[in-house]
Amino acid sequence: MFVITLTYKKPLADVELHLAGHIAYLDEYYAKGTFIASGRKVPRTGGVILAKADSRAELEAIVKLDPFYIEEVAEFEVVEFVPTRAAAGLEALIEQI
Repeated sequence: MFVITLTYKKPLADVELHLAGHIAYLDEYYAKGTFIASGRKVPRTGGVILAKADSRAELEAIVKLDPFYIEEVAEFEVVEFVPTRAAAGLEALIEQI
């Protein structure tokens, strides 16, 4: 499992220019089952995406398709982790060993 953090490098006016493309990108990877949850940071300095992928390399390739990445609107950090506990109702997030 992965946590992707986005930090805007440009003013919000520039971010807004690419927001529709970013939302379409999110929709595509939600439909494929890659993205699990996402949202804006507070204050609005970027965003966070929770994702599942077979490998870090696969996820990094997916990140490079985000219009925010392509247009250099945001910096991205990918953190891989292995969930070992989850709240009731979220047990599916735990890796099966």
